[in-house]
Amino acid sequence: MSLLRRIERAQQGAEAQVAEAQVADAAALVPVPAAPRPGRGPARADRADVLSSIKARLEDEVIRAYDTLLDADSSDVNARVEGIIDRLIAVNGFTMTRNERLHLIEDVLAEVTGLGPIEEFLRDDTITEVMVNGPHQVYIERGGRLERTNVVFKSDEHVLRIIDRILAPIGRRIDESSPRVDARLADGSRVNAIIEPLSLVGPVITIRKFSARPFTVDDLVGFGTATAEMFDFLRACVEARLNIFVSGGTGSGKTTTLNVLSSFIPEDQRIITIEDAAELQLHQEHLITLEARPSNLEGEGEITIRDLLRNALHMRPDRIIVGECRSGEALDMIQAMTIGQDGSLSTGHANSPKDMLRRLETMVLMSGYRMPLRSIREQIASAVDLIVHTARLRGGERKIVNITEVYGIEEDDILTQDIFVFKETGLRDGKIQGELQPTGIRPTFMERFKELEVTLAPGEFGIPAEDPDRPGPARMDKRRRVPADLARALDASGRSLGYGRAVKAGGMVYVSSMGPVDPETGLVVSGGIKPQTSQCLKNIKTRLEAEGSSLEKVVWASWSLRDPAEFDEFNEEWVRWFPGDAPVGQGTLMPPLQRRAGFRISIGVIAEA
Repeated sequence: MSLLRRIERAQQGAEAQVAEAQVADAAALVPVPAAPRPGRGPARADRADVLSSIKARLEDEVIRAYDTLLDADSSDVNARVEGIIDRLIAVNGFTMTRNERLHLIEDVLAEVTGLGPIEEFLRDDTITEVMVNGPHQVYIERGGRLERTNVVFKSDEHVLRIIDRILAPIGRRIDESSPRVDARLADGSRVNAIIEPLSLVGPVITIRKFSARPFTVDDLVGFGTATAEMFDFLRACVEARLNIFVSGGTGSGKTTTLNVLSSFIPEDQRIITIEDAAELQLHQEHLITLEARPSNLEGEGEITIRDLLRNALHMRPDRIIVGECRSGEALDMIQAMTIGQDGSLSTGHANSPKDMLRRLETMVLMSGYRMPLRSIREQIASAVDLIVHTARLRGGERKIVNITEVYGIEEDDILTQDIFVFKETGLRDGKIQGELQPTGIRPTFMERFKELEVTLAPGEFGIPAEDPDRPGPARMDKRRRVPADLARALDASGRSLGYGRAVKAGGMVYVSSMGPVDPETGLVVSGGIKPQTSQCLKNIKTRLEAEGSSLEKVVWASWSLRDPAEFDEFNEEWVRWFPGDAPVGQGTLMPPLQRRAGFRISIGVIAEA
C-alpha cells in the first residue's frame, strides 16, 4: 500500500487509533510533564531532556507506522508529517511552545526523510566534512579544524538506517559481504561508509561536503588557494592541452582544484569524466559523465574505472578527466594521454610532485602487466606534462604549493623542474601567509603556447625569457616518446645528434659517434643494447659505403656504453658483425646528451678509404 494511501487512512481514523494506542502505551511507561510555567517548572536542562524524550518517542512511532516517506512529494511529506505529529501530541497531552513544536517537526522530518542527527550539518555551509565514528561520536570540520559535536545516534541500527537511506537512491548496498562503500549525496557530496566486521567502533560515515554551487577561480583566490595570476597560468596550460595531474594529501583540495581546472576547457570540446562516485561539477555543454559500478549481491556486474576508460576511447573524446587514479587505471590513463587525448586531467594522493610520479609507477605495476621499470618511467615522462600539487597547511588552509613540469627522462630517472613554488611570508591569525612565486626556470612547453596561439599575460607570469646562450632542457615528444629535438640537436662537431660525421684524411675514413637512430623515422630504436648496436653498425655501413669504404676495411673502433654492465651483450652483437678478426677498439663513457636521447650505445670507427 502506498504512503499517501496510508496517510489518507490515518486521517480517516483507521490507523490513527493504532498509532494513538502505541504512543499512549509508550507514554504510560515514562511520564512526560507539561511545559513548565514561568518560575515553577524544572530547570532548563530537565526541560531539554523531556523534549528529547518526546522527540525520540515520536520518531519511533512515525517510523514504525510509516516505514518510509520517500514515495511522496517532499512538500506533501512535510505537511502530512506535521499533521501526524500534531495528532500524536494531542493524543498524548504533550504541551510545548510554538518554537519547540517547530524544532520537533524539523528534527522528525530530518529523521524520517533526511539524514537524521547530521542533517543540520549538511545544511551548514561553513562545515566542509562530517564524520560519524559509531553512534556516540560525531565530528565536523569547520575552517580546516576538527570539532566534536554533542550530536549522537541512538544505536548502531540508527546509523545503519541513515547509511541505507544514502545508498538506496543510487542503487548501492552495504552488508557483511560488502562492508564498505563509496557513494554520493544528491548535491554531489562524497560519502564513504564502513561497517562491521571491518569497523570495530560501529558503523562509520565520512561525508566530504561539496558546495551546491561549484567553486570558481574567484572563490579559490578569495580562500587564498592561489593568486589570480597563477590561475591565469593554469588556464593557459589547460587551453594548450597539457596533460595535468593534481596531487596532494587527503583533504588538501585536489578535487576542488581539478574542478576549477576542468572549467577552463573550451566549450567546443567533447569532455568525458570518469569517477568512482560522481563529484565533478562541470557546466560545459558537450559533457559525458561516467560513473563506476560495484558488483551486485552475486558478485557480478562490476564496472571499474579501467573498463570505463577503455570504453571512453571509443567515444571520440577530446579530453578525458579521471576523478582519481588509485590503482591499475593509471596505466590506461597514461596510455590515453599518449595516443591523442592531449589535455587530459586526473588527481592522485601524494606528498610531493616526485611522490606523485613514484605512485604512478606503483599504480601501473598494479595493473597486472609485467613491464620493465624503465619502460614505465618512459611512458609516464612522455604522458605527464604538469603536476599541480596542493597541500593543507598547519593552520588548516588549503593552497597550491607547487607547479612542476615533467620534461624527460635521464639515467632511468624522470626529470622534473619546479616552475612555481609556494614561499611563506609570515603568520597571521594562526594561518600561514605566502604565495606561489616563479623559480626562474623557463618550462620547455612555452613554445607550445605560441604554436597553439594561447595568449599569455604580459611578462609571462614572471617566467624568464628564453636565453639563446643558455638553452634549456629538450622536451620529450608526446607521441614518439623520444626527445622531440633529436634530429635538430647538434653534437660537438656540429652534426645532428646520432648521425655521426665522416671525414677522409691520409687514405682513411673517420666516422664519429654514430647512434642507434633509424634514418627512416628519426627515432631511437627500442629493444635494448643488441638492437641498438645493430642499428649503429647499419648506419656506419651506409656511411662508409657512401665514402667508398666498407665494414671490412674498419681497422679501429670506439664505443660509448650507457651501462658498462651491458658490455657482454654488446660484444655478442659486435662479434656477429665481425666474425673474424674484429677491429681494435676501446670503450668510453657516454656523454649526457646521448644518455638523455635514449642511446644505450654509440659507435665511431676508422676505416681504410
